[in-house]
Formats: sequence, C-alpha cells, structure tokens
Amino acid sequence: MEDILVPIGVVGMLFIGLPWLILHYSTQWKRAGSMTREDEDLLDELYDTARRLDDRMNTIERIMAADNPEWARERALRHEAPREERIEERFEDRIAEQDVSRAERRR
Repeated sequence: MEDILVPIGVVGMLFIGLPWLILHYSTQWKRAGSMTREDEDLLDELYDTARRLDDRMNTIERIMAADNPEWARERALRHEAPREERIEERFEDRIAEQDVSRAERRR
C-alpha cells in the first residue's frame, strides 16, 4: 500500500501544489507592482513637506544674499540653477509619473 501512496502524493504535489504555488505568487507580484491609495497619499504628503522645506531654503538664500553679496556671487559662479527651476522640473516629472500610474490602473 505504501508503494502506491508515495507516487500519488508526488503526482498530487506536482500537478496541484506546484501550479497553485506559482499562480498564488504571480498574483501577489502583480498586486505589489502598483501603488496603493495609502502609498499615493503618503507620497503627496511627502511632496508637500518637501515643497515647504524648499520654500524655507529659498527664504534663507534670499536672507543670505541680502546680508552677504559675496555669497550670491559665489553661488552664481558655481552656475547652479535657481531652486525654483529645479523644483519645477521635479514637479513635472512627478506629474508625468502619476499619469503613467493612473493609466496602468485603468487597464
């Protein structure tokens, strides 16, 4: 009797257990590939916080430029893009990423 149970168990594992395992984890990977609503809310909150911190940095830079004109010249010599331009570039990238993720969710 034991000679029959072992092959039946092996065949059961191969034809039932293995496909179930593969299908289970493939659906889990597909679900994990997209952002949840909580993730989007957190990303929005982090973006707002970064925007406020950047506004504060701009204020500090204006104060430093008013107090020390040499500092402003040194910054200009380094050819840094103004903060506003860098923030706008990041904002446009973020909007494009959200559009892509929304399009993926609609499919």
